Amino acid sequence: MLGFRLLSAELRERILSEAFALLEQTGVRVGDAEAIDLLEESGARADRDRGIAFIPEGAVRAALSTVPGGFALCDAEGSPRVAYGGDAVHFDPGSSAVRVLDPETGAHRPGTSDDLVRLVQIAEVLPQFDAQSTALVCSDVPREIGDLYRLYLVLLHSCKPIVTGAFAAGTLPIMLEMLEAAAGGARGGSPPRAGDGRIHARAVFDVCPSPPLNWSGFAARSLIVLARAGVPAEMVSMPLAGATAPATIAGSLVQHAAECLSGIAIHQRARPGSPIVWGGAPAIFDMRFGTTPMGAMETALIDAAAAEIGKSLGLPTHAYLGASDAKTLDAQAGMESGMTALVGALAGINMISGAGMLDFLACQSAEKLVLDAEGIAMARRLLAGVEARETPLATHLFAALDHRAGFLGLKHTRDFFRIEQAMPSAVIDRSTVRAWEEAGRPDTAGRCRARVAGLIAKYERPSLPPESESALRAIVAAAARRAGMAALPAVA
Repeated sequence: MLGFRLLSAELRERILSEAFALLEQTGVRVGDAEAIDLLEESGARADRDRGIAFIPEGAVRAALSTVPGGFALCDAEGSPRVAYGGDAVHFDPGSSAVRVLDPETGAHRPGTSDDLVRLVQIAEVLPQFDAQSTALVCSDVPREIGDLYRLYLVLLHSCKPIVTGAFAAGTLPIMLEMLEAAAGGARGGSPPRAGDGRIHARAVFDVCPSPPLNWSGFAARSLIVLARAGVPAEMVSMPLAGATAPATIAGSLVQHAAECLSGIAIHQRARPGSPIVWGGAPAIFDMRFGTTPMGAMETALIDAAAAEIGKSLGLPTHAYLGASDAKTLDAQAGMESGMTALVGALAGINMISGAGMLDFLACQSAEKLVLDAEGIAMARRLLAGVEARETPLATHLFAALDHRAGFLGLKHTRDFFRIEQAMPSAVIDRSTVRAWEEAGRPDTAGRCRARVAGLIAKYERPSLPPESESALRAIVAAAARRAGMAALPAVA
């Protein structure tokens, strides 16, 4: 495993020291009364009129001592597929975009159920994606059920582990019920109960503090519910350097650490030992345009350094990298996505979200998803490093050839070139100029469109047990009716 470190031990300890001091002296705003109760029980001091908890370092250290150093996410059959912890590196598509890049018109438009299913199908077929995400907000369903509906479509069309989240009041319990129904149908017997150790393996739930230093009532409540259900929580702290966080990278890291540490203090007090991930989507703030560049190298620096701090505490990690601020599938999209995905991989971040995303995480593109898969394959090849395949390494080959360049004819070449080289799909053009011209001079976007069409043609929807599918449909249909929707959208 290759890797790098961005922070000296001294700077890392200074960041953590200031984060602990910030929690104890300035405090964190907490919008849930029970969460404040839990913090007080751990030794925190609360100003209930202002809704602020002042958390001593000892209370946070006690919470850190009970966080599992790792856990697995499983596929629909219960087989472990994603390892959170250590230096394991996995990728999933970016989540919760509100628009898609239309492959025919090149315009950004609101996403629909069919668009999300298309993204799920591609991520299901491509081995570069270890997990699915609830990648797109569907404009054809009411906002009140948007979170659970996205999970519903992923459960119907994928067997992979899932990175998801609940961002509306009342949605999380329904989503947990859906996971119970899917697990019960997949494994036989009665559906498992929350907290019995069987449902947490399929999905991890993003929970987002509001910068700076604010756990809203909804976010704090989600931490408590997930902890008590035994379902993994993934904190997505989002300081924006210069806007909602200090302008310096080190200052933003102090804030990120404080927000994550306070979340752990709430979560572990609700149920010690429940799995939680040190994650986030911190970014810089571009003063010229008022935007939050996710493809900037400074953003990658913050994310990788934040993960390094989490690793120093022995925690599973997550970050948003591999996205681009470009508006279409152009050179900027490839450059930003490939460079930042590589930074995340070298940093050993357990789950790297962001593939497929454009326009500051607002837009998803199926075509960019297949392009990003090629970048991920390259990053994985770099992580694999150089191995000694034979003994001797090469001297015997030269003796056999007697100074002739005849390596193409050797059995050694036939045995090893596919092992040594990560062969890209046709998205990456390595042909001659003549072959490219004879093919009609296809550009990257055109090759990506062709790749998407081929993958969707190859996709087969996984077989979900009838009782599980019926239970899922009943749960979602009932939620849709409560939101005023008579029937769920027909999905291709």
